Amino acid sequence: MENYQASIDRYKHSQYKRCGNSGLRLPFVSLGLWHNFGAQNNLDLARDMVLRAFDLGITHFDLANNYGPPPGSAESFFGQVLNTQLKPYRDELIISTKAGYGMWDGPYGDWGSRKYLIASLNQSLQRMNVDYVDIFYHHRPDPNTPLQETMQALSDIVKSGKALYIGLSNYDGEGLLKANKILQELGTPCVIHQPRLNMLDREMENERVLSAANQSGIGTVPFSPLAQGMLSNKYLNGIPSDSRASDPDGFLTPEQITQEKLNTIIKLNEFAKARQQTLPQLAISWLHAKESVTSCIIGASKISQIEELMATEKHTALNEDEMKALDLILQV
Repeated sequence: MENYQASIDRYKHSQYKRCGNSGLRLPFVSLGLWHNFGAQNNLDLARDMVLRAFDLGITHFDLANNYGPPPGSAESFFGQVLNTQLKPYRDELIISTKAGYGMWDGPYGDWGSRKYLIASLNQSLQRMNVDYVDIFYHHRPDPNTPLQETMQALSDIVKSGKALYIGLSNYDGEGLLKANKILQELGTPCVIHQPRLNMLDREMENERVLSAANQSGIGTVPFSPLAQGMLSNKYLNGIPSDSRASDPDGFLTPEQITQEKLNTIIKLNEFAKARQQTLPQLAISWLHAKESVTSCIIGASKISQIEELMATEKHTALNEDEMKALDLILQV
């Protein structure tokens, strides 16, 4: 793959939505490197997934300082792919990374201090061997650092040229409005917000995150759109040995896959079949019907999953009656 050449058709059938009120446009789905792209994974497969994603028109690759495992290795991997196969296409890519969770020992390797954010971004740039990232996120709110300090650091990072846009992640609606007000006063408004949101986990929707983003002209890019794989056919007949729920160190546990959730998933699967969609495609369609949603951060362990989810944009969008019917299934 050293002589990789991107598909000449990569933009022919792809949709790109404007991110809030900004000039930035993002693909229908974006590829997240949270799982399956660290040093302990099959890196040949990981590389092939990244390149296939780009061939399909996915231009946004989402990372964080702690993605791996081990932490930092997903960025190192992506840097290798970027500098060997994707280097001629750097200006066609949106690379995002984040800082906010624990990354190194001591008092300066976590949360949202100016020290941590700037040091972390410098490390990320070194791991990926790039001069700048397109989007730099604060990964989670810090209850102990003044919001002004965190936002000032993000603004200064953009003004330094090390990032082109500011993003926030896991902020509730009130926190998003407060943070963006400071950023606007600093002259570098938040462009994008990344919450956890899917049909089985609507806490961020209840926290008025989408309405706050819409009110502020901020694009929303949900992560975990498939609820760690629950919004698929994977768990309808038990827990497969190669699934996330079978991993004792994973974020999804067997206890989370309750009979009540399974009953809901079965109904959603039937709804998807009636629309001639797969359940994962329905999950993406549902998110894109929400206000302010620009793209969805998908994970993948095989190329076919990326191809399946990219095909979602060819389906008819959900109409108002279908959304009401889904709300009944989801008991909202």
